[in-house]
Amino acid sequence: MSEQPPFQRPDYQLNGHSTEANRALEKERNLPLTGWQQEVNRGLEYGLEAAESIRDRTIPTFSRGELPHYAGINTFLKAPYLEDVRKVGEYDVAIMGVPHDSGTTYRPGTRFGPQGIRRISALYTPYNFELGVDLREQITLCDVGDVFTIPANNEKSFDQISKAVAHVFSSGAFPIILGGDHSIGFPTVRGVCRHLGDKKMGIIHFDRHVDTQETDLDERMHTCPWFHATNIKNAPAKNLVQLGIGGWQVPRQGVKVCRERSTNILTVTDITEMGLDAAVDFALDRALDGTDCVYISFDIDCIDAGFVPGTGWPEPGGLMPREALYLLGKIVQKAPVCGLEVVEVSPPYDVSDMTSLMATRVICDTMAHLVVSGQLPRQQKAAYIHPEATPELVSEWQ
Repeated sequence: MSEQPPFQRPDYQLNGHSTEANRALEKERNLPLTGWQQEVNRGLEYGLEAAESIRDRTIPTFSRGELPHYAGINTFLKAPYLEDVRKVGEYDVAIMGVPHDSGTTYRPGTRFGPQGIRRISALYTPYNFELGVDLREQITLCDVGDVFTIPANNEKSFDQISKAVAHVFSSGAFPIILGGDHSIGFPTVRGVCRHLGDKKMGIIHFDRHVDTQETDLDERMHTCPWFHATNIKNAPAKNLVQLGIGGWQVPRQGVKVCRERSTNILTVTDITEMGLDAAVDFALDRALDGTDCVYISFDIDCIDAGFVPGTGWPEPGGLMPREALYLLGKIVQKAPVCGLEVVEVSPPYDVSDMTSLMATRVICDTMAHLVVSGQLPRQQKAAYIHPEATPELVSEWQ
């Protein structure tokens, strides 16, 4: 028998260093299977034991849980659907959809973003090889469904969104929001700020567009969230960091606001020339300056349009997927993150669900990095969560 090739040996090293793959093999060895077994038992109890011809007796008659990936009800990652949102605080992470595209100024369709993301998320397992994380084993995750938004009325929809986000955030569950167009960035931040008390948040915003105009087409549209979010006392403009900005779709009205409010911008060229790690350090230094936590707003169009065609304002020249995921991962591991939104996924313009799949990857990676950094599971509510809702101090918008 020939000698085992070196790349299969557990002690194989590359240039004197253990490979990521072999470290991943060892991490998996230490992961429990408790969550998987509970899922199997629940499936057999609720879905009946399989027909006698089925040899694998972990399979139920009715599909329950992860398998098969093409079956089942479309919650995110097939997480339990939590109908009673009053119990959301019993979970580490809560997925919530915001099917809103009334703030769109060109191509509508992001109201179907939550559906598209949930549907393709069934393709994933809860386990990530490189990080050695199994979400099913290490955190509790639920899907609370969608916010009831009001078509053609941004302001009423914003009020609904803020109330929903405030409820989830104050419960102690980590909120993950599936957009929806980027106009929701204002009401989501407003919802978090209602339960920050005197604490402050930084905002790290992945995008090709600054989204800092006061109005667009005479309303607060998806080009306007950060003008209004940074009016709130808990979200200072100096702590807004925008990564990936550039191209031919950045309105000058918004650029003027960035200059006047001294926000922080890195273009794709800035990021590639200074290096990914330096860009992470820049983002953290500015977002965490005098703040207690960081909110991440990930607009899918920050990634080059060739990889994410299913979005309202595709712009070539954006970040590569690996660059975006690397930046995101390092930021999440090094910052106290209080929430995540992924916006501007528009399934009607998508190809083979690739944009929705990218959004799913952003969400799953974020949860995994929260686990790796010890932010999840939470043993108690984060210190920056204030139990009582406080009306936000903000200039009246006309």
